[in-house]
Amino acid sequence: MATATAPDRTLPFLRRLTKHARIPINAFEEAGTQADGELVRLSMGPFRPYLVTHPDHVQHVFVANQRNYVREGMFWDPLAPLLGEGILSDGDSWQESRRILQPLFTAKYVNSLAERMAEIIDELIEETVVPGQPFDVAKGVSAIVHPTIVRLFFGAKISVADINRLVPAYDVAVTAKAIRLVMPFVPDQFPMPGDRPFKRAIETIDDVVYPRIRQARAQEQVGDDVVSRLCRARQDDLGAEGDRRIRDDLVAMHGASTETSATALTWAWPVLQAYPEIAAKVQEEIDRVVGDDRVTTAHLPDLVYLRMFVHELLRLYPPGWILPRMAVETDVVDGVTIEAGSTVLLSPFLTHRLPKFWDRPLVFDPERFAPGNDNRRHRYAYWPFGAGPHVCLGQHLFMMEAPLLIAGILRKYRPVVHHEGPVLPRLASSLRPVAGLSMTLVPR
Repeated sequence: MATATAPDRTLPFLRRLTKHARIPINAFEEAGTQADGELVRLSMGPFRPYLVTHPDHVQHVFVANQRNYVREGMFWDPLAPLLGEGILSDGDSWQESRRILQPLFTAKYVNSLAERMAEIIDELIEETVVPGQPFDVAKGVSAIVHPTIVRLFFGAKISVADINRLVPAYDVAVTAKAIRLVMPFVPDQFPMPGDRPFKRAIETIDDVVYPRIRQARAQEQVGDDVVSRLCRARQDDLGAEGDRRIRDDLVAMHGASTETSATALTWAWPVLQAYPEIAAKVQEEIDRVVGDDRVTTAHLPDLVYLRMFVHELLRLYPPGWILPRMAVETDVVDGVTIEAGSTVLLSPFLTHRLPKFWDRPLVFDPERFAPGNDNRRHRYAYWPFGAGPHVCLGQHLFMMEAPLLIAGILRKYRPVVHHEGPVLPRLASSLRPVAGLSMTLVPR
């Protein structure tokens, strides 16, 4: 990046937040459009974070000088009780957790689990779908995604009853603190809506996770499930502190492997309904490739258009829509000085909408991801799973799970989403559709 400094360009932002109080993400989208790839500051009263959207600047923060930009500060602190000091932290704790967890998310290991994943998804679709009956889309998708991951990675260490407690607790944990995400200047000691539900959600998660850890330790970590693996990896970390480290890794891994999938796949259904021509192409390919069979991993290589659809889904609706960092030392990015201690806001949601890098950026078009087209893009114009050393470990898992789930449903049912007009995102730590979105699956 250039070393010469340029004056800060500051955009008023509090007024935008007030204007879009019901859907604050729209305020960020307006700011991103006005910035048009430039590195700007957002004026939020006493808080003035830098907004980073240009792929060159994303590369600098996440890759070239990533050690200077850490997961700390006012955006991360409210989530600390959930995230802990594991894979979603920074420094030595993050490096240790990544070393332990990375083998569980490699493409090779995920591929070895793929057929079992396909079987579980097929079973759960049969168990959870009530044909012709409306259901909450987010809850219905979670009812498939969460048990799939738990059965795949956790074995019998976590029961169905525990899953039924964890799913809503995670849901509350990633939504309850959302107001602090856009108002990070409000002191922690000042009560905000969502603080108490967040605390109760963490208590529920800990009530489920800690007994499983103690059980695995008592059984001398017998088994190849994730709980046993983590206990073996940290067998020298004894006592409450050791249990807490395992807890942080376990909670982070569960979140990384379920939250992204459940959130992204919730968007699939309103998008398919909004674009009937695209839905017809997806359906034709599934009928041709899968037919009346159960969806298996053998079908995946031929579901080319479905993979393109999933990639475009992640472009317009990336689950991790905002990823803040704090600058440890003063840095210069493209002539703009970023002072030590400043918050930097990066957003794939905004980068993926830059007209400089995407033709008709607000139009849903899977053809962008036709084989060979990725060579035409800036490497950091598309980063739904993050980038650099902190890239999401669950990306291989998601790109296997998503087509299995979508094809598994569409081979038997026609989805009808009950919503008039565009489906808008609501305020949450992840990019979730409006609450209460419902759908009926009609037998074909």
